[in-house]
Amino acid sequence: MGRYTFNLPDIGEGIAEAEIVEWHVKLGDMVEEDQQIADMMTDKATVEMEAPATGKIVEMAGEAGDTVSIGSMLVVIETEGEVEDDGHGSAERVDDQPADREGVAEAADAGPGMDVATVAAEDPGVQDNQVDTPRTEVSPKDGASIPAKEADGAPAKGGDDRHTPSDSAKPAERILASPAVRKRAEELGVDLADVKHQGEHVRHGDLDAYLNYGGAQGYRPAGASAKREDEAIKVIGMRRKIAQNMAASKRAIPHFTYVEELDVTALEDLRADLNKTRGAKPKLTVLPLLIVAIAKTIPDFPMINARYDDEGGVVTRHGAIHLGMAAQTDKGLTVPVIRNAQDRNVWQLASEIDRLANAARDGSIKADELQGATLTLTSLGPLGGIATTPVINKPEVAIIGPNKIVERPAFVDGVLEARKLMNLSISCDHRVVDGWDAASFVQALKKLVETPVLLFAD
Repeated sequence: MGRYTFNLPDIGEGIAEAEIVEWHVKLGDMVEEDQQIADMMTDKATVEMEAPATGKIVEMAGEAGDTVSIGSMLVVIETEGEVEDDGHGSAERVDDQPADREGVAEAADAGPGMDVATVAAEDPGVQDNQVDTPRTEVSPKDGASIPAKEADGAPAKGGDDRHTPSDSAKPAERILASPAVRKRAEELGVDLADVKHQGEHVRHGDLDAYLNYGGAQGYRPAGASAKREDEAIKVIGMRRKIAQNMAASKRAIPHFTYVEELDVTALEDLRADLNKTRGAKPKLTVLPLLIVAIAKTIPDFPMINARYDDEGGVVTRHGAIHLGMAAQTDKGLTVPVIRNAQDRNVWQLASEIDRLANAARDGSIKADELQGATLTLTSLGPLGGIATTPVINKPEVAIIGPNKIVERPAFVDGVLEARKLMNLSISCDHRVVDGWDAASFVQALKKLVETPVLLFAD
């Protein structure tokens, strides 16, 4: 029998450690070679770790949310035979358990699902040392606590017939409740027999409903949802990265947000016409058209497409537009990057948006597709609201947020018409971008959007 120590390999990007996002195994599990055992996160990319050998998991580095240094032990696998070192771990031979320790080994193999009481039930010799703690019940008549076995008419363990209650003292019905609920009811002078409850036990929520509605308990208003228990969720993985990045952005960057209303009636008409003749091309949303407008506007406002190095005190105005596209996934917000957006037409942009969004949602997106953005576009689609104040993706200096398109009456050359309107938000780093610059950029963008033929003019 051997033991293989699998150390966390160098998974690129020049990182020193990775976070355990999720374990797919637990102590005592048998695993096959190449079976997925854990998900590890670096920056915003998640990497799957696979078992290097077949055997039993006997040691693990930590729990979800812990960090593991590159080269440190991730898991130890107990194998049947010798294991060849693959460069990411070390193998050693381990003698079998001595005969006089077989009982201890069997108890250890029982795993976390077997407790002392279970072992005792299988070994009569252990039962003599158990302490029998009788379950406590409450009489609905007077609230007095009596041992459960006494309530059944049988003497409690360790007692005799003198302590057995008479038949007249037996409760007509047992009321199940936790000690905390019983104590609270006693302090409030409430008879638990009068409290309606939906489950087998009277809970704090049932007691609250009884108190809130004067004891009448007609007792939850129609349509009201039941009270839920508090839930503690550990902030790990992508959610932790999002929290860290957003907090760093708000601490370091003095944000300001500028909002302007755009008339997108003509743009929407153009989009509808393009979709009618698209053939095998992807269906256009407003985003590819908006990206073309941004790409045509940026050359006159290079301070918008920039990154700010706080420590070096250097602002780099980028010639290429590597546009980050904020995408919502089940694990949180990711920002895939459209490389060289200025060189793509609307159909190419639509295809790349679909590809990156799908890759972000199914977890197949690559680490380098999440890095290097020079400007970010964030959209909530139909949930866009009236206006947003998006948070800048540090070290970028601006983020653009189109909002929901709504149809409203508006005056056009003195005539009231139904128009499709959309608010556009831009948040900027005030250390790099002045308010005049941001407003001028949006006004130039507005001209292109409201006269969409200019999007295709040289």
